[in-house]
Amino acid sequence: MVKDATGLQALTVGANPVKLWGLTMAERVARIARAAGVEAGSEAKLGEVAGPAILSNAAHAWDPAWFGYVAARPGIVLTLGGIPALAHAADAGQAERIVRAMERGEGIADTAGLTLVAYEDGPTIENKQLRKRETPFLMALTPASVRQIERASYFGAYKGVTDVLTKYLWPEWALVLTRICARLGITPNMVTTVGAAFCVAATVLFAYGHYWAGMALGLVFMVLDTVDGKLARCTITSSAWGNVFDHGMDLVHPPFWWWFWATGLATWGLGYDDATFWWVQAAIQGGYVVQRLIEGLFMRQNGLMHIHVWRRFDSRFRLVTARRNPNMVILFVAMLFARPDLGLVAVAWWTVLSCLVHAVRLVQAWIVRARGGTITSWLAEG
Repeated sequence: MVKDATGLQALTVGANPVKLWGLTMAERVARIARAAGVEAGSEAKLGEVAGPAILSNAAHAWDPAWFGYVAARPGIVLTLGGIPALAHAADAGQAERIVRAMERGEGIADTAGLTLVAYEDGPTIENKQLRKRETPFLMALTPASVRQIERASYFGAYKGVTDVLTKYLWPEWALVLTRICARLGITPNMVTTVGAAFCVAATVLFAYGHYWAGMALGLVFMVLDTVDGKLARCTITSSAWGNVFDHGMDLVHPPFWWWFWATGLATWGLGYDDATFWWVQAAIQGGYVVQRLIEGLFMRQNGLMHIHVWRRFDSRFRLVTARRNPNMVILFVAMLFARPDLGLVAVAWWTVLSCLVHAVRLVQAWIVRARGGTITSWLAEG
């Protein structure tokens, strides 16, 4: 059995044939552990755990966020109905007491040196990667609870701070597709590749003024852009290449969409004159770059904290800030009136306004620090 540099090992207690996202709990725990830099060992047996260990009860399923929380707290025991579900045994003595309770499905008789945290009390965790504070899921894993747990797992993988479409319009669609992909063994990178094809096709359609068709294919791409990330998190298959591929697509394609939307206006007899074309593109393309630079600068100066999680206002503004999805809402409304030209002008103005808001927030953060204050996320205050 392999341990990390601190001697910590990740072990599953008991056996459970019920699968979550196509994985047994032993397989799922192993993937979560490796993603955290801890190599999982074989099944834990009473009296066989020699040192510090993360112990997972196979009768329970839990959100990966709990692993990091427990790993950072030796002696902690997360319980459900009084039964230990996930724990960090600091030594062999603690491990023996925890394993015995897990195997018997009962509470720990001797809690000396242990800190019990009851899930029913609603302990919360700040998930910086997904920009939210919540009580991650923990449930008994049975055949009857699989769909409920998969649903909790899927929504647990959702960013708490994101745009209005991703947050409210297609979560249910993406859940169905994520389940299908998991059942068929389709990988996140496969989903990203298919999505990329739809993205390119949408770009071509925009260039020829086929806006409705382009938006339809763009919608498919945007939904798949959600599916690949959720599939990776739910099946614990995130990879460095997958992150580069997915985020690279997200970063690169929007400028092409806005450029070719403008060139496609000629087929509608609504083409801009040269001056209008260039100021619209300067506002959208320049604003896109400036906004990204502001976000990057804010993160660099504030311990990698994202600008959109500073205050509640910032998180709410992220719902509608001038990114691809809110911009597509503007263009969709414009198309309802058959005015794709005015839609892109509206996007340009909204991009400028969004940039201004971000710039003001960046300056306000500078002022706070200059006065000796600390920039912290409102999500860390709950």
